[in-house]
Amino acid sequence: MAGSDLSGSRFSDVNLSGCSYDDVNLSGGRYTNVNLSGSTFSDMNMSGLTVSDANLAGMRIDNACLAGVAITNSRLQGMTVNGIEVTELLALWAEKQKGHEGSKA
Repeated sequence: MAGSDLSGSRFSDVNLSGCSYDDVNLSGGRYTNVNLSGSTFSDMNMSGLTVSDANLAGMRIDNACLAGVAITNSRLQGMTVNGIEVTELLALWAEKQKGHEGSKA
């Protein structure tokens, strides 16, 4: 459907599995109860994206700009950054912070 304009459309109970999208504007959309497992995304602008109540287990991010990304209230066990366990990094940081507090006393 080249050159189609479906802006403002609403879809409910639709099976689009196996579809491919190229040169598509999905900005400002809302996606609820969506199964994206096994999907691949490349050459995307996801700035300002909000993700909540999501299962991202096994997700891989490569060659991405993560400047300004904030992760809160999330399970981090098993998460790595450049092969380093994030929970271990956070534990080391917390210990270092305790040392700084003790040296101020």
